[in-house]
Amino acid sequence: MQKYKHLFFDLDHTLWDFETNCKDSLSKIYAEQQLGELLSTSFEVFFKQYLYHNELLWSKYNAGKIKADELKWKRMYFALLDFKIGNENLAKELSSHFLDLLPTRDKLFPYTVEILTYLKQKNYQLHLITNGFKEVQHNKLKYSNLTHFFTHIITSEESNSVKPNAAIFEYALKTANAALKESIMLGDNLDADISGAINAGMDSVFVNHINATTLLQPTYTVTHLKQLKQIF
Repeated sequence: MQKYKHLFFDLDHTLWDFETNCKDSLSKIYAEQQLGELLSTSFEVFFKQYLYHNELLWSKYNAGKIKADELKWKRMYFALLDFKIGNENLAKELSSHFLDLLPTRDKLFPYTVEILTYLKQKNYQLHLITNGFKEVQHNKLKYSNLTHFFTHIITSEESNSVKPNAAIFEYALKTANAALKESIMLGDNLDADISGAINAGMDSVFVNHINATTLLQPTYTVTHLKQLKQIF
């Protein structure tokens, strides 16, 4: 008899390869807009700074310190500012283009489709809990051909809460009509996914693609999606 019935997945950095898709999108924009000439630097240097600010601002967003609209353009603004370009209008224009292009990228972590197919065939109910923006996340799923795997897609915008707050997990359980004891969270982010699951009293799988160390105690840890077969 299966211990779990409802599997709640994170999307970015867990199934959908954010960094690769982000790099692909930004490199295209960087070339089209001739940003190398404007910033007097290489794309690789700019991309490193963008990732730095993206991670920092996502942490602030997850902690409730900034709003979604700020996150969308300020990560670009601060990256440009590192190269002495303090142009808010340009940052907003580039961010808008980026958010149109990013969801059309379809690079997934190895074995994503295979493991989701396997879990569906075993009659697990699959759902998503994501702090990502509703329209963007739905388009990522669409272009990656993943939408059909998930019964419910819970976003922070819809739930009025963000991981790691217990409220978004409670909202997800209610939406999926799922009991806590038969549910488990699967994600890569120690703060949002694992701490969030612990806050909600939910079991968790730490999808540790990068072999990070932690003092947290997830219920399970895997370093490759294929290893989920050993749990489910």
